Amino acid sequence: MHLAPSVAALPPELLQRPDMREAIAHHDFGRVFFLARKWGGVSFSRIAEACSIKAERVGSLARGNGSITTYEKIVVIADGLRIPGDMLGLARRPWESTRRQVTRIPHDTGEGDEVQRRDFLRTSFATATAAVGLGDGIAEEGQRRYGSDLPDRLRRRTARLRKLDDVLGGGDTFRIYAAEFESTKRLVQEATGHPSLKADLLSILAEQAQQAGWAAFDMGDHRKAHKMYAESKSIAAEAENGTLVGNAFAFLAYMQLIRDPHAATVTAEQSCRVIGPDAATSSRALLHERRAWAHAVAGDAYAADAALAAARAALEADDGSPQPDWSRWVDAQELEIMTGRCWTELRRPLRAVPVLEQVLRTFDDAYARDKALYSCWLAESYLLAGEVEAATETAKSVLALSEGVASVRPRQRITPVLTELSKHVRTGEVQELIAQAKGFPIR
Repeated sequence: MHLAPSVAALPPELLQRPDMREAIAHHDFGRVFFLARKWGGVSFSRIAEACSIKAERVGSLARGNGSITTYEKIVVIADGLRIPGDMLGLARRPWESTRRQVTRIPHDTGEGDEVQRRDFLRTSFATATAAVGLGDGIAEEGQRRYGSDLPDRLRRRTARLRKLDDVLGGGDTFRIYAAEFESTKRLVQEATGHPSLKADLLSILAEQAQQAGWAAFDMGDHRKAHKMYAESKSIAAEAENGTLVGNAFAFLAYMQLIRDPHAATVTAEQSCRVIGPDAATSSRALLHERRAWAHAVAGDAYAADAALAAARAALEADDGSPQPDWSRWVDAQELEIMTGRCWTELRRPLRAVPVLEQVLRTFDDAYARDKALYSCWLAESYLLAGEVEAATETAKSVLALSEGVASVRPRQRITPVLTELSKHVRTGEVQELIAQAKGFPIR
């Protein structure tokens, strides 16, 4: 049977509004709901019915409170409001073609969401095949030859997929990134031609391994993360790409911080030695700030401050040269965030609070996971400074931002803050926080 018409389908002309297109592209569904009511006449109650969201939650999102980031809920909203899949980075939705029929699986079996997820992944693979030109190469001696533009096309695709990490957690992205890694690995094995082509493909493969490792780390699977990071280091070394070797060391240092902070500082120092002074400025800044974090966790304020200064110097040396996509996001704001995190870890709230307050004041809620995570350090610094009320309000925002985010890190980071605040349960605001935190999934 055909999908039934939606009670909250957005008019085509509304979907073409620049502000609506921007909100959809950034997965800012609160803004989408607001514009749908203002310009499309679609009530919050109709949106709630179509998207399986409580009406009060729709209203709260429209007022700018909270965000929606899980793949499953994004799919439901896309279908409920009839937002074309390509506007959200999804597969073409069943209702976009009048010729296609779908068999609906009862929602309470849990199978429907998984079928939609597999459709999304299958479409990703199909897109990847089209993007790299598989099948249109010339078969020769049982092997495929690919055009010299293959690495550039793969880099662009890898960069596009990396943007998923801006709005989705590792629980939603790991399988996509891991599958992309395996696909590229097959290309490396099959491709023939000039040695430089293989080196380019190996560098991309190392990038993809690091992205998959990061997603695994974000969803709490440290075994998979370590495996991907170690493999990326070997691949980058084979490609003779010192920058990516250095980044692999930096990721491995992150893993070591969990059990042996002092060993992590050694690995982090090695990452900066490997990358060298001629690497892209954003890459050098990224590794220096990760080195700073390792020293902060190990309790070495002097080394952490020196590493932050080195990161700052790298950014200031930027002459406009092209930057690798995996590090170009590192800017002055990111460095300020890391600075605040380091001073919090070093128990220096007078240094940490002003920096984190300023940065988070303008940090977009659309990046819910990151804002929630960074807010944890602000809440912790408030506590260190004895500001219970400010810590409580910040912790509340962390809970709201973390709702539905497929990442374990905000949950893990806010737990000690909640535990410490529970000692002040006589305070009315803390009582509200404890009530809000009940049932909050800490893993």
